[in-house]
Amino acid sequence: MTPADLSRYVVSAVRRAVEDGELGGAVPARVVIERTRPGGVGEYATPVAFQIAKGAGRRPAEVAEVLARRLGGVAGIERVDVTGAGFLNFALSPLSAARLVRDVRPVIVTDVEAGVPGTPARERLVRAAVARIEAQQGVPPGPEPVAVAPVARRDGDVLARYGADAVAWAVLTTPARETPEFSDALLVQGEDNELFRVRYAHARAHALVRNADQLGFRPEAGEVPDAPRLLRALADHPVVLEAAAHHRAPERLARHLVELADALLDFQYRVLPKGDEKPSAAHRARLALAEAAGTVLAGGLALLGIDAPTRL
Repeated sequence: MTPADLSRYVVSAVRRAVEDGELGGAVPARVVIERTRPGGVGEYATPVAFQIAKGAGRRPAEVAEVLARRLGGVAGIERVDVTGAGFLNFALSPLSAARLVRDVRPVIVTDVEAGVPGTPARERLVRAAVARIEAQQGVPPGPEPVAVAPVARRDGDVLARYGADAVAWAVLTTPARETPEFSDALLVQGEDNELFRVRYAHARAHALVRNADQLGFRPEAGEVPDAPRLLRALADHPVVLEAAAHHRAPERLARHLVELADALLDFQYRVLPKGDEKPSAAHRARLALAEAAGTVLAGGLALLGIDAPTRL
């Protein structure tokens, strides 16, 4: 089960509880599923009980217990716990690499207006990224524009110093209400530059496919038991996008791209055959997983309005 599946199952559990009269109120159209925070229980959590408690006329903890009972027997959910005042926490069964690869689709980015003439550059970047993410998720635009803090005057002409993509990365990795910081690390192609790591990981995915083609094999979806970190990052991508649209927070997407890139860069060394080793089904499955991660990285950068070169 993926986190996106989990979101749908939670909505279904709420609907059944309302239909059976165990809970009152309206059934939410969507449920936010997010990674459990450090120190939490399980892998994923949702505050849905708080969302529907008032309409149900029950305390959030009581609502959470009702839903936990209904979700505890669902295949793919290994454990459900209620913590705090009513948070639902989940541990899921192992992920299927083949399914994750088959589910990945290239992102089609919608062109959007970045603001009226004269709008400061950071506002245009943030609002355009939010609009792209909302459009990709099918979320109606918010009634009010995102409030955006300006770039500090002390930073001067950041576009001239760092370039458009580096500036976009710096401002979009910072919550809109906070002042972005610029570092000379943005100018260096190295490990301290997060944008470089994301772009490099994307380029490496393409390079792996090219190198495999030279060795006479192509990607083919299959199970990959030795890539739990990369599988989890890929599985999280749909719910990260959903949360980024819901909160109008492109920095959530940017942080996730770094996590996915780092997982791919760690995994890349296990993709191609070594020495006299012949390409096998395992190599083809690993290659398919790396290619899928590259596709997700390219789509994420496009939503942020940043170029994703295939060679670096």
